[in-house]
Amino acid sequence: MNLRQIEIVIPSDGKEVCAELLSDDSVEHYWQETSEESGFMLKVLVDATATEQFLDKAEQLFNEREDYRLVMTSVEATLPRMEVAEEEEETVDEQSTPNPWEEPLKQGIRVSREELYSDISGAVKFTRVYMALVVLSTIVAALGILRDNTAVVVGAMVIAPLLGPNVGLSLSSTLADADLGMESLRSNIAGLVAALAISISFGIVMTVDTELYHIASRTEVHLSDIALALASGAAGVLAYTVGMSTAVIGVMVAVALLPPLVVAGLLLGDMQWELAYFALLLTLTNVICVNLAGVATFILQGVRPRTWYKTERAKKVNRIVLTIWISLVVVLAVVIYFA
Repeated sequence: MNLRQIEIVIPSDGKEVCAELLSDDSVEHYWQETSEESGFMLKVLVDATATEQFLDKAEQLFNEREDYRLVMTSVEATLPRMEVAEEEEETVDEQSTPNPWEEPLKQGIRVSREELYSDISGAVKFTRVYMALVVLSTIVAALGILRDNTAVVVGAMVIAPLLGPNVGLSLSSTLADADLGMESLRSNIAGLVAALAISISFGIVMTVDTELYHIASRTEVHLSDIALALASGAAGVLAYTVGMSTAVIGVMVAVALLPPLVVAGLLLGDMQWELAYFALLLTLTNVICVNLAGVATFILQGVRPRTWYKTERAKKVNRIVLTIWISLVVVLAVVIYFA
């Protein structure tokens, strides 16, 4: 069982509120203590797939207070082992009142909204380290492509930090979070522009052989490339939502984005405009499809704001964003077909 430990520290007068939290069926185990210095402390073990239910209830109960702190950490192991209860058939009573704390996820199993937001918001920050990784991965990718060395190109994808900003852009659209969206957009544009500029400089000073496999394969755009990019975007989002390591999935997304962009820059620097156009078209296709797949996957996973009015606003944003992305994909598919 994948567990999370949630620790709540609150003044002693909040003990009764915490007692109501313990009645939630997501709680697997708990322990509590009271001290004169820190007040009341409650530690709870919760199944990772039920943390959103628990945190939503906690936020609602503590809505009028600002003197509490809630911290969630991942549990590597626990003894004795937690037993997974067998699922029991539930009878639906049409006359019963629905419990607002027990809204099920729309599809699948995922981590909580707060955990998801924390992971992604940390990966989209525009920092020196982020730009350094973009520069280094671009240099490695450009040299690998010019040498037609697959191992070097794959190595560049390992260090390319392009998954975070694209997943962040998808999450911001899903939650209608403007701040996260602007930060993701800033990091994404800065990374792509920097990679293109470095690639152009390599194309100016070095010989670009269009017969090389890694160049020729990215100057031909097919409709199947749309499916590849959609699969990459969906895989990247799923890696975040189920709490998997994003390292391997990040390589898949980077393969879809960085190599065609580097090839486009090399060809622009070498003034081979027609081939550069097709490489840029492939890059644009991948960026659009990755973000479309990301938004769609978040929606299917049931990721949404906590309050109903924010949810309604997010639904409107989702409709607009999906309409834009789908329209762009259709336009690109027509262009690719005739190209």
